[in-house]
Amino acid sequence: MAFNNMDLSNGDDRRDDPVYSDKDESKLKDLEDLEGQGRRRSSHHHVTAVDSSSTSESVGRQIEMESENSIKYRTCSWQKTAALLFSEYICLAIMSFPWSYSLLGLVPGLILTIVIAAIVLYTSLTVWKFCLRHPEIRDVCDVGQYLFFNSKIVWWVTAVMFLLNNTFIQGLHCLVGAEYLNTMTDGAVCTIAFSFIMAMISFFFSLPRTFSALSRIATFSAFFTFVSVILATVFAGIEGEPSKTGYTNTGPAKFIVVADPKTGFVNGMSAFLNISYTFIGQITLPSFIAEMKEPQDFWKSVTVVTIAEVIVFSLVGAVIYVYTGQYTTAPAFGSLSNELYKKISFSFMIPTLIFLGVLYASVSARFIFFRIFEGTRHKANHTVVGWASWAGILFALWIAAWIVAEVIPFFSDLLSIMSSLFDSFFGFIFWGVAYLRMRYADHGPRFYAVRGIRGWLGAILNVFLILTGLFFLTGGTYASVDSVVVSYRKGAFGKPFTCASNAI
Repeated sequence: MAFNNMDLSNGDDRRDDPVYSDKDESKLKDLEDLEGQGRRRSSHHHVTAVDSSSTSESVGRQIEMESENSIKYRTCSWQKTAALLFSEYICLAIMSFPWSYSLLGLVPGLILTIVIAAIVLYTSLTVWKFCLRHPEIRDVCDVGQYLFFNSKIVWWVTAVMFLLNNTFIQGLHCLVGAEYLNTMTDGAVCTIAFSFIMAMISFFFSLPRTFSALSRIATFSAFFTFVSVILATVFAGIEGEPSKTGYTNTGPAKFIVVADPKTGFVNGMSAFLNISYTFIGQITLPSFIAEMKEPQDFWKSVTVVTIAEVIVFSLVGAVIYVYTGQYTTAPAFGSLSNELYKKISFSFMIPTLIFLGVLYASVSARFIFFRIFEGTRHKANHTVVGWASWAGILFALWIAAWIVAEVIPFFSDLLSIMSSLFDSFFGFIFWGVAYLRMRYADHGPRFYAVRGIRGWLGAILNVFLILTGLFFLTGGTYASVDSVVVSYRKGAFGKPFTCASNAI
């Protein structure tokens, strides 16, 4: 499955290995046949037409090849995959929805929540259908190469964006973890130390090698996140008007139904992007699908999670915003003036503060690990070399994430810039192109005409998605960069590796 022709293995011939048996050689031949099938599918510079029987056969062969391995990767049910998705999407970012609604207005904010959720569900199903046609795909980097005519350059560019995106998200969770610890302890320890502690705890929880194993932690994480946001919502209602509980008095809490004209493009765009980035997570989907034992069932996972997202995000965002009004902060825990309420609700968020970074670290680590040890016994068996390498890769990723998060004073704003650059491709452009390539493979260059009104609507919608991605790439990047400039002028940035508390 080495689409990128990237040979990072130890270069030895496994047939000379004294523990290498005839059965192993047969498995390797099956793997090479499967790889060859994948290369033949992409070598003609087009995406294959749908063939469900071929997909089932290919997945079945992969599962059969793993049958005698100590570590089996294609073991996730759709329920376990749903747990992974819940933990990825039901996260701390929920608590920034009240702030977004305060800028966009309650009604436009709720409408955008539903529209963006629908778009992300649609593109997620496109990812799923594309991966079904190419079951040898392991991650979004392989998808990028397939989409753009088997280009090795595209594979490498996608790989760089993929690793940077994931590492920055890990870094964010180091900082947010430090924020939690500072809030709980009133800044008792240097923030650098708290951030490093968070990185090391996350490293430990990253060690399981399969998504099936991680799904157990994911279920735990998603449950406690749900409890956290419900508590924060209830506490916001109990407190009543924030102006009566210690806030600078600017009158009773008020919410706006539509956006205030004074909001401005940059603030409005920031609020819009905040909602969008919470939903956009398609970058991990090919990796999840690659470890499902029945990838045909993925639609169940993503549909259930999307419905839950819309309900939770809308209710939590609307209720907290109505109660806190102009006093809303991001995250909304800061809107709670009662310290006990704030600490109780924030404490239930700690599992997801750890696990979401863990999930992205695991996705990055398997991307590297699989390409180093593909075709060796270390990939799917309990060997010292395998486990030491897996742990070493994860440790390096977490140290890199911690350093990046601490060395850049405007890390949060930089993360927004990176999200605008990367999510434009991983959230929209890739999947608009994927749809067009699949329809081309099924019906030829005039697929939009051959399929009648359905073809025209599909083509128009997916061209619109590509244009939306370009809007994120341009307008989103502009708004994010402008935010850095404004914050710099206000002197809002600290210093690298600062001990100053970042408590909410």
